[in-house]
Amino acid sequence: MTEGIVHLTVQAGLASVVFDRPQARNAMTWAMYEQLIAICAQLQADETVRVVTFRGAGGEAFVAGTDIEQFKAFHSGDDGVAYERQIDHCIGLLEALPIPTVALIEGWAIGGGLAIATTCDFRIATPASRFGIPIARTLGNCLSIANMARLVAVFGAQRVKRMLMLADILNADEALACGFLSHVCEPAELDAAAARLCERLTALAPVTQAVAKEGLRRLVAQDLPQGEDLIRRAYGSHDFREGVAAFVAKRSPVWTGA
Repeated sequence: MTEGIVHLTVQAGLASVVFDRPQARNAMTWAMYEQLIAICAQLQADETVRVVTFRGAGGEAFVAGTDIEQFKAFHSGDDGVAYERQIDHCIGLLEALPIPTVALIEGWAIGGGLAIATTCDFRIATPASRFGIPIARTLGNCLSIANMARLVAVFGAQRVKRMLMLADILNADEALACGFLSHVCEPAELDAAAARLCERLTALAPVTQAVAKEGLRRLVAQDLPQGEDLIRRAYGSHDFREGVAAFVAKRSPVWTGA
């Protein structure tokens, strides 16, 4: 498994984060999640940064989820609980950044990649971009309650059911129509569109932006129910082990419901 890296650059108040593992469609390794956690801590401490953009390297994907090879080491539902806690910690740090965040999406934003994009405040994508959590077709695992709540807040419950229960992949037109995307543009225009949005954001009151963002975060997060029993059931299932084995072997899984 080739390791990727998550880069951070800061220039003139604009921070840029790049998920750099294009040979694997920027699928996240454990090390890349740790790098993202460290970057969030660095951004929290840097009062000069006014806007952060997030982007995948290579032009084919934003982030195509978590690298599935890593799940081969899972043996029980407790492994899934620990994993989802770590993902919630990482996504929570990203969500809690007090500055505007913008996802620039080319190609696939799938699984954990969709969670990262959803946590950003604004999203610009290219026409070929695709969005989904097709785990009912691939792995047979599940999401945390917190990540479900974030998805429902931007997509609506019925679209989230389609993504999670039917393994539907949404195209850029539908993501724009439901408000998930701020703008859709051709790849050659993506940098210019991002620059215009960042310029608008940096011209406005940062305290207002910070408290509005935190208020909205609290509304989504309030009174979230416990969900570790659901996570333990999914990750402890035979179907999850079968899904991982099938994915690695490049064959179709055989689901048994056990």
